[in-house]
Amino acid sequence: MPRRIPHSTHWGAFTCLVEEGRIVGTEPFKDDPDPSPIIPSIAEWARPDRRILQPMVREGWKPGGAPGARPRDGNDRFLPVSWDEALSLVAGEITRVGRDHGNASIFAGSYGWTSCGRFHHAPTLLKRMLNLVGGYTGHVDTYSIAAGPAILRHVLGSEDACTGRATTMDTLPGHTETLVVFGALAPRTAQTEAGGMAVHLLPEMLRKLREAGVRVVHVSPCKDDLPDWMEADWWPIRPNTDAALLLGMAGEILREGRHDQAFLDRHTSGAAQFLDYLAGEADGTPKTADWAEAITGIPAAQIRELSRTLTATRSFLSLSWALQRAHHGEHVYWSALGLAALIGQIGLKGGGVAYGFGSLNGVGGPFGEGVSPGMSQGPKPIDSFIPVARISDMLLSPGAAFTYQGETRSYPDVRLVYWAGGNPYHHHQDLNRLQEAWQRPETIIVQDPMMTATARRADILLPATTSLERNDIAGTRRAEHYVAMHKVIEPMGEAKSDYDIFSDLARHLGLEAEFTEGRDEMDWIRHLYQLSADYVASATDARLPAFDDFWNEGWAQIPMTRDNTYLAAFREDPEANPLPTESGKIVLGSNRIAELDMPGFPSHPSWQEPAEWLGMDEAGDRLHLISSQPPGRLHSQLETGPASREQKRKGREQVRMHPDDARARQIGDGDTVRLLNARGQCLATAQLTDTVRRGVLVLPVGAWLTQDRDGGLDLSGNPNVLTLDIPTSAYGQGTSAQTCMVRLEPVAANERDSMDIYQQEIDALIRRDGG
Repeated sequence: MPRRIPHSTHWGAFTCLVEEGRIVGTEPFKDDPDPSPIIPSIAEWARPDRRILQPMVREGWKPGGAPGARPRDGNDRFLPVSWDEALSLVAGEITRVGRDHGNASIFAGSYGWTSCGRFHHAPTLLKRMLNLVGGYTGHVDTYSIAAGPAILRHVLGSEDACTGRATTMDTLPGHTETLVVFGALAPRTAQTEAGGMAVHLLPEMLRKLREAGVRVVHVSPCKDDLPDWMEADWWPIRPNTDAALLLGMAGEILREGRHDQAFLDRHTSGAAQFLDYLAGEADGTPKTADWAEAITGIPAAQIRELSRTLTATRSFLSLSWALQRAHHGEHVYWSALGLAALIGQIGLKGGGVAYGFGSLNGVGGPFGEGVSPGMSQGPKPIDSFIPVARISDMLLSPGAAFTYQGETRSYPDVRLVYWAGGNPYHHHQDLNRLQEAWQRPETIIVQDPMMTATARRADILLPATTSLERNDIAGTRRAEHYVAMHKVIEPMGEAKSDYDIFSDLARHLGLEAEFTEGRDEMDWIRHLYQLSADYVASATDARLPAFDDFWNEGWAQIPMTRDNTYLAAFREDPEANPLPTESGKIVLGSNRIAELDMPGFPSHPSWQEPAEWLGMDEAGDRLHLISSQPPGRLHSQLETGPASREQKRKGREQVRMHPDDARARQIGDGDTVRLLNARGQCLATAQLTDTVRRGVLVLPVGAWLTQDRDGGLDLSGNPNVLTLDIPTSAYGQGTSAQTCMVRLEPVAANERDSMDIYQQEIDALIRRDGG
C-alpha cells in the first residue's frame, strides 16, 4: 500500500501517494469541488533531467568584479563546486559589493512563485538574510498587478478592491441583474492561489449566477475568457480599448441625464472635471457611443442599449487583472470606477465594481480572517526599490530618474543580482533587451530547483529543493484553510531547502544566530502556525487546533468573511466613514495628480491611445498579441508536465487565431508559424478558432526560452521575446505586456523540419548542465 502524505501547491491541497520513495499518484483535497487538473503533474518535480543537482559556477567567471570571459547567453558550461566553496563565494560577493558600492547595489530580484509554502518562501528568506547584512534593492508590486493597485490606492485609498478583500461574488446572485465582465472570469486563472488553497470556488459561484438568471455581457477579444455554459453575450472588443468603452457608456448616461448626481455630490470629489471630459468640454470630443465604436469596434447601438440597462437594473462591473497590464492600464481601472460612480450603485448589494474576480482563486471569493503564516523579513536598513517590471531599465540606466506614485527616485547601480526562486526569462518583457541588461551586473546568483533559462545565465548556481522535498505550511489571508505540507520525497542530488541554504550562508556571514533565532525547520513551522492561530483567536474568538493535531490531520479551517459588499458603510455615511484619499471620498478628478502634471497621465479617468494597437495608423497587416495564462501550468512551472504538454503541439506552444486571419496568410491549422516584430521572433503552432476576435493572436506564457544557436529565434513559443518593455505610465510603472503588435508568417516546410527541435535542444542543455 502506498503511503498517503498531505501536501499543497499553488493549484490546491492534495494527498501524495508514495511507494518506495517514488510518487505514484495524487488525490485532491476531500472538500475541493473543482480540483485543478495541474496537480497530478507535480511528479515532474522529481525528474532529475530538469533539476539543478549540485552547486556550480559558470566557467570563466571570477569573483571580485572581474569581467567574465564571455556574455551570459545561456550557452555557458558550469563547473561543480562543493557547498562550502559555493557559499564562500556568495558570502564574499555580498560582502564585497556592500562594502565597495553600498547595499543598494545588491538586487534581491526574487519573485515569489517558487513555492506555495509560507516558511520556505525563497524571496522572503533572501530578504531576511540581506536585511541582516545592511539591506538590498527590492521591488514593489507584481507583474500580475501593478498599475491597478497604484491608481486605486489614490482614488479609493486602498488596493483592497483588487486584492481580494472587497465585494465577494456570493453577494451577486439574488441582487445583481446585469453583470458586465471585462476580460477573463474563468476557472483557468482561478485554479491558482499564491500561498496555496484547499478549495476552488469560482465554478460554483458562476453556476449560481447563471441559476439566478443574471444577464451577463462579456467584453473580451477571447470568447473562452468566460465558460460557454454561462451563455453570455460576447462583445469581441479590440484589445487595449476597454477604457473607451467604459467612458462611452458613461458619456451616454451623462448625455441622457441618467447619472446619479446625488451620489456624485455626496460620495465623490472632482466629479465636475470628469463630467466635463465626458461632455467634451476639455477636448471638444464628447464621449459617446459613436465615439467608442470607432475605437473599440463594438457597435454604437449595443453600447447605448447597455448604458441604459446599467442604470435601469442593479448592475455590476467586473474587470480582470489583465486589463491593467497594458499601456495606460491605470485609466482602465479608473474609468470603470467613474462609470460605476455615475450609475450610483457603489456600496449597494449586487452593485458597483470589482477588480480581479477569478484572477486568483481567492479574489472575489469569501476571504479568510487569518494571516499568512510566513516568515518575517526583519527591519529594512535601507529604502531602495524599483517598480517590479523595470529591471532592464535599472540595469541599463544606473542613476537615471524614475517616478512612482508621484515620487521621484533614481535607479541604483546594481553590481550583484541574487535571484532565489523565479524565472525573469519567463515573466519579464522584451527578453532580448533583458539579455542586454543581464550582462551589466558583476555577479548573478541563482538559487532554484530547476535549470531554467535564468539559471543557465547565472554565475553561481545553488540547487534548492522543491516543496516536495521539505516540510512547510500553506495558507494566505484569502484562503479558508492552513494546510500542512509534509515532506514527500528525499532531496534530489545535493539540493538543500531554501531555509538551510540561507542558514548556512548566514553562518558564512557571521549571522547564523540572528537569521535562525535558534529554530530548525519544524520549530519554525510550529512557531508560525501558533502565531497565526493566536491572530485568528484575537480577531474572531475562533480556536484553531493545536499544532500537533493540525499537522496530523493535514489542515485547519479558518473563519471566513462572506456576503461582503465593498464600501457599504461609506455609502451609508461617508462623513462617518471617510476613505483615506485626498478628499475622503472617491476621487474622480484629482488635485494631487493635476499638481504632478505628468505627461500622458490626466487627472481624471480618460482614454489615451496606446503605443501599439489595432487602431494605429501603422497597424497594416499586423496582429495584436495577447499573452495569456495557460490552463496546464502556472507561468513556467511544470512546463513539461502532462497538463502542460496537452496544450502543446509539435513540442511547442499553440498560438490561437481567427480562421480569416490564417486564410489571409495561407496558414492552416497545425502549421508552424513565426511571430515577429522589431523586438524578437518565436515559433509556435497555429490553432484556428472563431473564439478569438479577428486581428488578435493569443499565445500562452511560460514556455522555457530556448533560442537557436544564433540567439535570434526562440524555438519554444515564448511571447516575451515580443512584448513591449515600457511602463504603463510614469505613475504606476506597471508592465505593458498586453500592448504588443506582431507580424505572423508561415514557416516553409524545409525550414520547419530543421526547426522542430525545441524539446531536444532544451533537454540537451539541461542534461549537460544540471549536475
